[in-house]
Amino acid sequence: MRFLSSEKNGCRRLSLVAALAVPTGIAFPQYACAADDTATNDPDHILVVAERLDDPAAGASSLLSQTELENARVFNINEALRKVPGLVVRDEEGIGLRPNIGVRGLNPTRSTKILLLEDGIPLTYGPYGDNASYYHPPIDRFAAIEVLKGSGQILYGPHTVGAVINYVTPPVPDVFSGNVRASLGNRDFYDVTASIGGPLGSDTGVNLNVTRKASDGSRDNLHSALTDLNIKLEQQLGAAHTITLRASMYDENSRQTYSGLTLAEYRFDPRYNPFVNDRFNTRRYGLSATHDWGLADELKLKTTAFYSYFDRNWWRQSSNSSQRPSDSSDAACGAAIILPNGVSSMPNLSTSCGTEGRLRTYNVYGLEPRLSWTPGWGQIDAGVRIQRETQDRRQINADTPNGRTAGTGPNGGIRESSFREINAYSGFVQARLDLGKLAITPGVRVENINYRRNERLTAIQGKTSVTEVIPGIGLTWRPSDRVTLFGGVHRGFSPPGVADIVTAAGGTLDLDAEKSWNYELGFRAQPTDGLGIEGTLFRLDFSNQVIPGSIAAGNPAGAVNAGKSLHQGLEFLATGDTRAAGLTEGWALTGRIAWTWLADAKFAANRCELLAGSAAMAPCDAGEVNVRGRRLPYAPEHTITAMLGFDAGPIRAEAEYVYVASQFGDNLNTVAISANGQRGQIPSYGIWNVALNWDVGDRLTLFATVKNVANKTYIVDLIRGILPGSPRLVQVGGSVRF
Repeated sequence: MRFLSSEKNGCRRLSLVAALAVPTGIAFPQYACAADDTATNDPDHILVVAERLDDPAAGASSLLSQTELENARVFNINEALRKVPGLVVRDEEGIGLRPNIGVRGLNPTRSTKILLLEDGIPLTYGPYGDNASYYHPPIDRFAAIEVLKGSGQILYGPHTVGAVINYVTPPVPDVFSGNVRASLGNRDFYDVTASIGGPLGSDTGVNLNVTRKASDGSRDNLHSALTDLNIKLEQQLGAAHTITLRASMYDENSRQTYSGLTLAEYRFDPRYNPFVNDRFNTRRYGLSATHDWGLADELKLKTTAFYSYFDRNWWRQSSNSSQRPSDSSDAACGAAIILPNGVSSMPNLSTSCGTEGRLRTYNVYGLEPRLSWTPGWGQIDAGVRIQRETQDRRQINADTPNGRTAGTGPNGGIRESSFREINAYSGFVQARLDLGKLAITPGVRVENINYRRNERLTAIQGKTSVTEVIPGIGLTWRPSDRVTLFGGVHRGFSPPGVADIVTAAGGTLDLDAEKSWNYELGFRAQPTDGLGIEGTLFRLDFSNQVIPGSIAAGNPAGAVNAGKSLHQGLEFLATGDTRAAGLTEGWALTGRIAWTWLADAKFAANRCELLAGSAAMAPCDAGEVNVRGRRLPYAPEHTITAMLGFDAGPIRAEAEYVYVASQFGDNLNTVAISANGQRGQIPSYGIWNVALNWDVGDRLTLFATVKNVANKTYIVDLIRGILPGSPRLVQVGGSVRF
């Protein structure tokens, strides 16, 4: 059995990741890594994969390699994904535990418009029934990250409106080896990650990764601590069969709040957090088995069975910044605290003021066989997926600060007990026709989703189903070895969650699935050695975009049809290396810039929003405003992540600038931030990050990094009140290889 190596050379690492990406259909341009001449005579060599310039998915795709992630010393997933054009990643608690990922102007809240995969397997706990990222493994688990935004998304589903993000775990190395990395920083930060793996025999290999991480995050009275364990076992069964077994465990015990600040509290202290008794405890287990079967030289069958268990207990004092003791019928909360600037804030929560327990348990079961045929004229990928999801949801309101015992007060007791289930069936086929320099890639996906909801407190049940056909087609044209032009169109589809389509009363809501037509036109080019550029024009034309329910959005009861919306703009990526260009020898200046211009992200049809005291605009009723033509919330016009690096052998240094333009926090495009901190315009901001790496011999690397060098105070979110971005973070550490 030939295991994949993991040498220190950055090019080799990139190729390893690209090799792992082949089963998922994602390919990357050759300028990302120079070819290894030693590989050209070995058709099975893993490096040849990275040399492919053509993109079978015929769309915009990006790769963040292990070398890029290590040189930048990213400590959470948010930092990593900001390097990809088209993505907007919003902080929440300051350590990246629950990322909010948006793409091309789509709302980033809980990453609901993104399909998250790990080694091609669904990662979120409810992709069909509740696609929200209340769980995310640490960046330390992964060797690389792949992002696909074109028509190739229909191979994965069910969410095809935004992007597919596939996290790639490290391969089993071909020799037994390991790595221990440890770092410390301010705000009680520490991170220890150890990995070990290699062959256990001629046909068996194993890789084990474990992480322990903690931090105080971006605000006072916060602290997160997590343990993450991931193991991969590979077994070769003759020449045609390989079995890969994966198991993971994630455990988090955090003091995390759900709510932001009022405007007065933010002005008093942006790091202020009165919710001292909030707790977030969660555990997730994941299991999967993959069988790769080489039926013939051109025919491969890959079958994956997967299961995940997710349990979450979130005990919190409030669900938004408006819920203060004066607004509650729970008199036990007592009198409010008067801050030094005269602001009335939360009471002393160490008294008898209670908490709400939002308790969730999810199970996901799935089976997916995929067949790949690669005749001389192209490639055909086809498969089916059967997936079942269950949700056990409870809410318990307690009268005690620790929230563990249901009380008898006005808000005490069991407020919700709901069981929800989803049975989903999908099938897909995509073909690539190679016509010389031109390749055409048509495909289609069919989703059938069946929902059922059982409210235990009322014994009310309801059910419904959704079926959708999702077509797509892409084209690539290579006029030369250094230039590829690509384009495509596909149906964007995002199914509603159970709570959005089946009511607690057993009926169904008039809530359509989210649908769009997504268009791309772009190019990739390597004008000269050491320089790579990529540009993509995109357009997302929604017939129905769904707005999630929130007080800030004016629809606290649940999600609603927002009707037509339009997103269009430009993504641009450029990379450069003076040594690869032959301009320097022995040292190099490196650069990378990812820029997104979101020219339009607007409501394209009449839709009314409540605004007390406003003048009516036909066809809206009094007290409402027509938001047609207004910009969608959380859709900044410009985002830029630019890096300049210096590489002199054992010394590598990087400086990075992250810029996010101003954005609106509500559909009305309110400019002034409201008193409760839930409406208004978030000002633009820019922050600097620096990182330094020093290889002390072949086995030891020392590093240091500073995030938000100038300690800039800025706002990232207004949904549940004002949330600040992370303050300055200083981290130092080392990595030992053996």
